[in-house]
Amino acid sequence: MADYKNINIRNKRATFDYEILEEYIAGVVLVGTEIKSIRLGKASLTESYCYFDNGELWIRGMNVAEYGWGTCNNHAPKRDRKLLLNRKELNKLQRVLQDRGLTVVGLRLFISERGFAKVVIGLARGRKAYDKREYLKENDAKREMDKAMKRYK
Repeated sequence: MADYKNINIRNKRATFDYEILEEYIAGVVLVGTEIKSIRLGKASLTESYCYFDNGELWIRGMNVAEYGWGTCNNHAPKRDRKLLLNRKELNKLQRVLQDRGLTVVGLRLFISERGFAKVVIGLARGRKAYDKREYLKENDAKREMDKAMKRYK
């Protein structure tokens, strides 16, 4: 069984597809079997994004697999989950999302020291194809520099 303190589920696709402008840490409202499944590392943020409904922030597309030992009370894997942020942060995000081309995506899911599931969400702007190529070139150059520095140490 995985040590739930080391749960760190990342959305690697988000940093490739989007330019992250700001990050926020939000709590997630979960049902009983969802937290058990997350503690086993059975979650994915690959296609997740956030939206506002009646002034509340929700995450859609976050997949939490069904708990293996769950009964008929098991949760739906792809249901929308409410995110918990300060009212000030919610108002700021709602104002900023009125701008064209911005979205909020899930970046990372982890378990806090107190045992609560938290999601790092990012205010993001979509990248064009040429931006993605430039991003890959920068990463390759950085990787080559790191290799060269390790050789000379």
